[in-house]
Amino acid sequence: MASPTYLRSMPLHAITEVYGEAGLRDRFELEVERFDPAQRDRLGAALELAARLHRDDRRVREPYLNHLLRVAIRIIVYYRVTDVDVIVAALLHDAVEDHPAELADLPADSSRSAATEAALAEVARRFNPRVARLVAAVTNPEYAPDRDRDEQYRAHLAESLEREPWARVIKISDFTDNGVGVIHTTGDKVPRSARKYRPLLPLLRDLVRRPDTPLDAEARTHILGQLDLAEQRFAAILDGPEVARVPAGE
Repeated sequence: MASPTYLRSMPLHAITEVYGEAGLRDRFELEVERFDPAQRDRLGAALELAARLHRDDRRVREPYLNHLLRVAIRIIVYYRVTDVDVIVAALLHDAVEDHPAELADLPADSSRSAATEAALAEVARRFNPRVARLVAAVTNPEYAPDRDRDEQYRAHLAESLEREPWARVIKISDFTDNGVGVIHTTGDKVPRSARKYRPLLPLLRDLVRRPDTPLDAEARTHILGQLDLAEQRFAAILDGPEVARVPAGE
């Protein structure tokens, strides 16, 4: 594994490509050294719970845990957030949505609504009610089958993030990993992701600029730059060859 200094200098997707999950775990451990032992224990417990729940999940070419690690590390490093509840919720942001019955220790055929409620109660028990509330804010509800799923997803986010400023921080990091990171995936997921996430850009830009969003000026500037980069990448994917010839990052 690379030296700590070198590992800290690498972009998160570069760590993923070169060192995989082990490298991201090492980078996470380096970043949480700033916290006291009790806080590190909480973060470690959240990471291991996420690793267990998502152990068989994949994101095209990688273990799903890589995504969760990048979301959490980005919040610490680039957004300079030291609120442990927020970082714990970032590690668990897909746990209730993807594995509610397992998290709540319920039968696999339990109803979605019952499993979700029980899973959030379990998050509150293991960590605290605030963590559960943050996870709930970024957990997608059951969608009506007769309406467009992506439209329902965007409507849910607009409503839930209006109420929870700290959940905005988690969702923005999640979006960055999915949106800016769209070039790190392959196949049909590339245009599908671009179509899903592109309409979120105006909402996220507005949320980043709001005074009640708990980010400092440097973090806001960094995030807005990342949203611009996501827009460039979505345009290159969806708007045809003339746009695609624009160099990435310009």
